[in-house]
Amino acid sequence: MDTFAAVTIDPLVQGAWWKYLLWIPAAALLGFAVAAIFAGLLHLPRRIYLIPYVALVGLFLYAFLRWSEISLTELFSQNWIWGVIGAVVIGAFLVRNISSQPVSARASGLPLAFDLLWSGVVYGLIDALLLSVLPVLATWYAFSSLGWTNTWLGTIAVGVLAFIASLFVTVCYHLGYSEYRVPRGVVGPSIGNGIMTVGYVLTNNPITAIFSHMAMHIASVWRGPASVMQLPPHD
Repeated sequence: MDTFAAVTIDPLVQGAWWKYLLWIPAAALLGFAVAAIFAGLLHLPRRIYLIPYVALVGLFLYAFLRWSEISLTELFSQNWIWGVIGAVVIGAFLVRNISSQPVSARASGLPLAFDLLWSGVVYGLIDALLLSVLPVLATWYAFSSLGWTNTWLGTIAVGVLAFIASLFVTVCYHLGYSEYRVPRGVVGPSIGNGIMTVGYVLTNNPITAIFSHMAMHIASVWRGPASVMQLPPHD
């Protein structure tokens, strides 16, 4: 966690540490609203639904990066080896879980290639950034500016808070889909994304969350979008 602990916060930003935390409920609200409106009310099929989802969440993420002035180069370069190792280990675990789910029909040829790119890579990327990366970064920058990460005990506490923030966004987002508004409906997504978030916090590199999430989505497309629960909404 050296990168997070070594974050240098401008004095002006330090005085507004709480503003970072506002991005967390905003992310939760956006995720819920997009799913509830475009999947719930409008019943858009997945391929079409992802257009407003990717566009709106992408703009939100871009706004957060511009506001926070986070260096993407530093973010991805620090501990990148551990990030890759985490992505491989967690990705393999998630793919194995996908392989245990029922098989359903999938496209072939160019439509399959499109689904692997659109529902696999792009969808997985945006999910990882919204559900794991942004909540962790917002939490860490907020409490780092207060000096919490200057000690190991504080660092562990902030890591736990970052996990809770990610869990909050994950639950709110999935509740936007009617298919998850059943008893224990959000348990599976919470566990799956929780594993990826913990991996990100431990490796200190978002590569872990991003590539393991994309691997999960790609495997889901290959297994069959109609039967695998990791690819909402289901047509």
